[in-house]
Amino acid sequence: MADPATYRPAPGEIPDSPGVYRFRDEHGRVIYVGKAKSLRQRLNSYFQDVAGLHPRTQQMVTTAASVQWTVVGTEVEALALEYSWIKEFDPRFNVKYRDDKSYPYLAVTLADQFPRVQVMRGAKRPGTRYFGPYAHAWAIRETVDLLLRVFPVRTCSAGVFKRAHQQGRPCLLGYIEKCSAPCVGRISQEDHHVLAEEFADFMAGDTARFTRRLTARMKEAAADLDFERAARLRDDIAALERATEKNAVVLSDGTDADIFALAGDELEAAVQVFHVRDGRIRGQRGWVVEKVEDVTDAELVEHLLQQVYGDAPGGEAGATAGAVPREVLVPVLPPDLDQVQAWLSGLRGSRVHVRVPQRGEKHELAGTVRKNAEHALALHRTRRAGDLTTRSQALREIQEALGLESAPLRIECYDVSHNQGTYQVASMVVFEDGLARKPEYRQFSIRGPEGDGARDDTAAMHEVITRRFRRYLAEREQSGDLELGLGEDQVAEALADTDAGPVRSGPVDATTGRPQRFAYPPNLVVVDGGPPQVAAAAAALAELGIDDVALCGLAKRLEEVWLPGEEYPVILQRSSEGLYLLQRVRDEAHRFAINAHRKKRSKGMTTSALDDVPGLGPARSAALLKHFGSLKRLRAASVEEIASVPGMGARTAAAVVAALGGAAPSGPGAVAQAEAGAGRGATPEGAAADGAAPDAADGAAPQVPAPAAGTDPAGMLGS
Repeated sequence: MADPATYRPAPGEIPDSPGVYRFRDEHGRVIYVGKAKSLRQRLNSYFQDVAGLHPRTQQMVTTAASVQWTVVGTEVEALALEYSWIKEFDPRFNVKYRDDKSYPYLAVTLADQFPRVQVMRGAKRPGTRYFGPYAHAWAIRETVDLLLRVFPVRTCSAGVFKRAHQQGRPCLLGYIEKCSAPCVGRISQEDHHVLAEEFADFMAGDTARFTRRLTARMKEAAADLDFERAARLRDDIAALERATEKNAVVLSDGTDADIFALAGDELEAAVQVFHVRDGRIRGQRGWVVEKVEDVTDAELVEHLLQQVYGDAPGGEAGATAGAVPREVLVPVLPPDLDQVQAWLSGLRGSRVHVRVPQRGEKHELAGTVRKNAEHALALHRTRRAGDLTTRSQALREIQEALGLESAPLRIECYDVSHNQGTYQVASMVVFEDGLARKPEYRQFSIRGPEGDGARDDTAAMHEVITRRFRRYLAEREQSGDLELGLGEDQVAEALADTDAGPVRSGPVDATTGRPQRFAYPPNLVVVDGGPPQVAAAAAALAELGIDDVALCGLAKRLEEVWLPGEEYPVILQRSSEGLYLLQRVRDEAHRFAINAHRKKRSKGMTTSALDDVPGLGPARSAALLKHFGSLKRLRAASVEEIASVPGMGARTAAAVVAALGGAAPSGPGAVAQAEAGAGRGATPEGAAADGAAPDAADGAAPQVPAPAAGTDPAGMLGS
C-alpha cells in the first residue's frame, strides 16, 4: 500500500483546465482514468485525508504510485478522450459494463462479393450491417424466413456456396425460391448486392417503400389479368406485414429513441436498453456493472452512454443497435448534460436530446425497461462466479490459507499437455480480481535441451516457468527498475530464449501505457500438479533469484494445495470459495493447454514434404499434387515437367526437385537454377515462413535453426 503523499504533485503543477488524468500503479499500469472540468480541483480531492475518502477511492489511491494528466481544449474533448483511454487501458478501478449474455444480431455482410444474411454474435466486423440485438436466435430466423420470400438473399455458408457453384446445382432454398441462387448465376453479382441492400433498408425501418412498390406491381398484374403473379405479390405483401407486426408499436409517434433503465445497490447495478426505431422495438440489450469506484447513478449513466455510443458509426439511425438515435431517454441526467449532448450530436451529425421521460407512452415504456433491469440484476446475483462479494471472499481465503501478505489480485496458472511426450505444449492463464483475463493468456511450445521436447512434465514445467520469468527479469532490467542486476549478456540471452523482438523501455509502452507482455508479475503462481511440479517451478524461480512471487500447486486427485518444501498439503474445505476459485483457474489452464496441444498435433499430422520447399505456398503445392496425382510421381518428375504446371516457374521447379531429392535436374543450367531458386526462395533463418504470424506469446520468431517437420518453428504457439 502506497501513501498518496509520496506521489502528490507539487502545488501549482496541476493546471486549472479541463482534461483527463490517469493513476498508475508501481508497475506503470493504468488503474484509473477520469476527466475533470478543472484538473486542479479534481486531483486535489484525491490527496485529502485518506480516512475521509470513500473506501473504493481509498483502495485506488493507495494502490496507485503516480498520477499523470493531459490538458484538452473543451469538456467534450475530455469526454471523448476519457472513453478512448478506458477502452484502451481497461483500468481495474473504472466502472466496466459487462453484457449479462451474448446477444445475437441479424447481420448482412455487404462487404462480401455475394452478401449473406446470417445470425452473428461477438465483435462487429467492418462492412457488415447489424440489426438487433434480439433476445433469441430463433426470433431472427423466423423474421428472415418471412423476408426471404420477398428478398431472396443468400443465407448459406461459404462451404455450401462453393460446393453448389462447383456442382452447378443450387441448394434446396434455390429450388423453393427462397434464394436467388447467385452460386449458379441465376442473378448477377450487382443485382444480388442491390437485393441485399434492399433487405438491409427494410430491416432499418424503411418498410413503407417496399410495401407500396409491391402493391403497385400487384395492381398492374391484376390489370393485365395475370392473376397468378398478382396472388404471389399479394402473399409477398402479407409476408412483409407479418414481419413488421412481430415488432409491436410501442410509441405511436414513430419516434427513434433508446430507452435506458438502471437498477442496483451499493455494489452492483444492472442496465437495460430498448432500441426503438420508427416506434417499434428493434432490439434489447443488458449490462451488469460492478461499482469499483465511488459513482452516483448520474455518473453511471454518463459512463454507460460512453460505452454504448463510443464506437457508433455515423449515418442512418437504426442501421445498428449502436447508432445514435434522435432521442436518448435515461433514468437520471448525466452530470455534464450539455457536453454529453454535444458529443452525441457530433457522432450522429444532427441534434440529439438526452432527457428523462416524465409522462405518457415513453414514461410507461421506461417503467417496463426498469422491470427488465431489476430482473437481470436478480438473475445475475444467482451466478456465483460473477458475484463481487464471493470473489473477494475467495481471494481472502486463498490469502489466509497460503499465508500471503496481501490478496492475490493477479493469479497465473500453468499446465502442460502432450501425447506420450510428443507435441508438448504448456499454457499460461491469467485471472485478475477473480476473473479471467483472456487477452493475457499465453501458450508455449516445449523445446527441451535438445530441441525435441522435455523428458517429463517436471522438466517441462521448469522450462516454462524459467522462460516466462526470465523474460520478466529482462524487461524489468531494460526499464532500470530491477534491483536484481542482470548483465547485458544475460538480458540478451533471456530475450533470445523467449523469442522476443526489440524491447521497449520500461514495463509499459511509453506511448500507449499498456504493460509489456511479461513485465507485470503475478501475486501467485499456480501449477497443475503435486509436489514434483511445485518443486520444479520453485527451482526455476530460485535459479532466477525471484523470491517475491508466491507459488502453490493444485493436485487433481484430492484437490490438495501443495506449497514448496512442505511435507503435507494445505487442505481447503470442499465448500470453500478459495478452493472453488483455484479449481476454476486450474481447469481453465487445463482446457487452454489441451486446445493448444490438439491444434499443434493436427498441424503436425497434416504436414507434407512440400511444406519445406522454399518459395512454395499452399496454392502451388495443391496445384502440383493435383497435376501429378501423388508425391511419388512428383519426385520422379523433371524440372521441365514441373515448370509446365500453371503458376510454376523454372526457378521454383528446380527448387522443388532439389528439396525433394528426386530425379536429377535436367536441361541446361538446371543445377544452377536449383541453387539460385533455393537461395532466392529460402526463408531467412528464424523468420516465419509462408506468411505465418510470429510467435504470439513472446514476440517475433526466434533466431534458431529450422526444426524438424511437425514442430512449431516459432518456439511457441500463438495465442
